[in-house]
Formats: sequence, structure tokens, C-alpha cells
Amino acid sequence: MSKEEQSEAGPRGGRCAIVGRPNVGKSTLLNAILGQKLAIATAKPGTTRSNVLGVAHRDDPPTQVAFVDTPGMGKAKTALHRVLGDTARAGLLDADVILMMTDKVEDWNAKRHPGDQTVLEACRMIGVPIIVVINKVDQVTPRERLLPILEKWLGEEGVVAVVPTSATRGTNLAELFTEIREHLPEGLLYEDGETLTDRPMRFFAAELIREAVMNHTRAEVPYGAAVQLDEYSDEPKITRIRATVIVEKDSHKGIVIGKKGALLKTIATEAREQIESFIQRKVFLEVWVKVVPGWTNDPRRVRELVSEDDT
Repeated sequence: MSKEEQSEAGPRGGRCAIVGRPNVGKSTLLNAILGQKLAIATAKPGTTRSNVLGVAHRDDPPTQVAFVDTPGMGKAKTALHRVLGDTARAGLLDADVILMMTDKVEDWNAKRHPGDQTVLEACRMIGVPIIVVINKVDQVTPRERLLPILEKWLGEEGVVAVVPTSATRGTNLAELFTEIREHLPEGLLYEDGETLTDRPMRFFAAELIREAVMNHTRAEVPYGAAVQLDEYSDEPKITRIRATVIVEKDSHKGIVIGKKGALLKTIATEAREQIESFIQRKVFLEVWVKVVPGWTNDPRRVRELVSEDDT
């Protein structure tokens, strides 16, 4: 679609689900398209645990895309993994178009990652156009190595386009947005043109605390950590937040707290700074740590701690 055709086109808007294996860059892509940090993102797989709505607005031509960032679809080893898989599939249901994300592979002669096929089959069940996004292509040299991969994806049933990108560098994001627009219904979703998300600020506060935990812990600890908000109150000059980091083992609690509380202080400071940047207010943050043994394998606990409702 040429720039002239785009400028003459009428308004379009719709929902676009972003799905894929864990750690392929879904949240990073959402943030890059929005031009700001909305979804938390770390180098560790399984960071996203909820469907996060982020609305992108463009004026020329008038376009609104309600992106839904979803948890990575992977093997269901625990109750937590099963809930995350169900959450991701629920994020597909109302989509007008789907971005199925994968990433570059080390061996171009190898078979496709088996997880990609599982995700593709879930996407096909929805019956809407699928755009395959191959992320991290900045790591591929020479670029000609991508051609056979692009051709293979284009030959898949339901796939209408394949867009190579680097979410961290912003490669081909404009082209991707144009392709998404082609498959959206006519008309806009929101009258105000400013809606960004449907999540409350307390949800993002909890997410940013969990992101800080994931950034500063290793091995099992980040995957067995959750955050509960005990208080979130906006006062005239400050927002007060009290939160509890939930871990599975006493040893994990000791790791999160650190020697003489040093690591917990680092986590709380990083989280507070991120929350202040996000809500544009001064924040007073208290963080505690509590052990809930084996919560990731307890379906009831998982749904309490990883909920689609407001935190």
C-alpha cells in the first residue's frame, strides 16, 4: 500500500494478538510499537503471565490497533504453566489478526522449533489472518539466509505475510504496522484516541516489582516468584504501595532478601524508580517476602497469584 493510498484510506481499528514461544520477544515488540514501556520484559523466559492490552494510535491513515501481549506458549510442566497456556489461548479469541512471533535459528538446516508448530496450530483454530514475525534478525548474517525461512512460512496455511524484524532495534516496525492495518475492520475502537490500556496502575506496579525480582535473581527463584499488592493508595503528594513477594522455598526467601537485606533493598529501589517513571508520581514502596510452599503446582494458588483480574 503506497503512502498516497494510505492517506486516502478510511479509519481502521481492531484487536491484534501477539503470541509465540516463551522468550521470543513479544513484550519487547509491543513496547517498541507503542513507543513506551508497558509490558515488563526480561531475558528470562516466562516473564509475561497475564494478557496485557496496549493500544497503538496512528493518524496517517487513522488506525487503532489494540495489541494483546500474551504469555509464552510452552510445555505444561506445572499448574502455573497450564494456566499461562490457557491465558495465552484466551488472548487469541477476539483477535482480528494474529502476530505469531518466532525468532532466528542457529542452524538453518534444522527442523523448525517444535514449539512453533504448536503455536501455529493454536492460531489456525481462530480462523483469522496470521502474520509471522521473525524476531532477532539483526543477529543473522548474511541476511540472504532468511530467504528460505521466509518462503517456508509463507507456504503455511493461514499465514498471509512474514515480516523479519528486530524488536530491540525497531527494524521493519512501520512495515509490520502497515501489514496489520490491511487486515483490520473499518472504523476505530476508541473515540478519545488516547486510550493506552485497560489495566489499572496497581497491576503495573505489581508487574514492575516482579520484573525487578526477575532481574536480580537466578536459577529457580524468578520462576517461582509472584507479587501481591497489599496496599496501593494515591495521596495528594505521593502514592503508597505495600507489596509481598511470594516465593516457594525458605532458601528462595533468603536469596531474595540477601545478606543483611541488601538484595531486597536493591530490588525495591529499582522497582520504585520504575513505578515512579510509569505513573509520573513520587512513590513510597515497602516490599516484604513470604513463603508459600509449592504454589506453582497448586492450581488454586496459581489462580490467586496469577490472575486475569486486577491485582
